[in-house]
Amino acid sequence: MTDINNFEEYQICEADIDKIIAYLKTVDPKNATPENAIAFLEHYAKRFHEMGHVLPDEQLKDLYSKFKNNKLDD
Repeated sequence: MTDINNFEEYQICEADIDKIIAYLKTVDPKNATPENAIAFLEHYAKRFHEMGHVLPDEQLKDLYSKFKNNKLDD
């Protein structure tokens, strides 16, 4: 289990920007720019941070359970 005291804030990196640009090229080529990729990443980082403050514990638990069941090996 992850120790909450060792939490590191998400930092946008070149690899993430490149991934979003590649995705944008497939869904919205006209807007596939580094600036838009960064804006996209910043927007969703902020949204997930906000969700942690406003969602009740049960909803966060449900979101994590769905993630864990689909993405993590136990």
